[in-house]
Amino acid sequence: MLYSEKVLDHFSNPRNVGEIEDADGVGEIGNAKCGDIMKMYLKIENDIVEDVKFETFGCGSAIASSSMATELIKGKPVSEAMNLTNKAVTEALDGLPAYKLHCSVLAEEAIHSALEDYYSKNPEKKPADFDKKAERDSE
Repeated sequence: MLYSEKVLDHFSNPRNVGEIEDADGVGEIGNAKCGDIMKMYLKIENDIVEDVKFETFGCGSAIASSSMATELIKGKPVSEAMNLTNKAVTEALDGLPAYKLHCSVLAEEAIHSALEDYYSKNPEKKPADFDKKAERDSE
């Protein structure tokens, strides 16, 4: 499978690259097999993802997946960010080759890791079903 125009665009012109110095949540995920490392930064205000940035060391699919994932959650309620799936990232990119699907999984996991960090600092804001969702996702 060739890469879609959206994958090529998000690889060539990634959105939301960088670091948020005073991030409310930071998550880092890596894959030892492929060497990809993703770091996500979240700025959350009034239960809305006001800003999100990423730093990714990896292949084009990893960069495109990170970029698209940030676009999908920026400006959205935290509950929507919590429900982001790798399938949604892949569909928004108009598909990824089967052997690159793990990149979209890393993007999902990096966002969830940043949310876990946010909730560890703000336990009073943590939804009751957050841990159950994380458990379901890991199955």
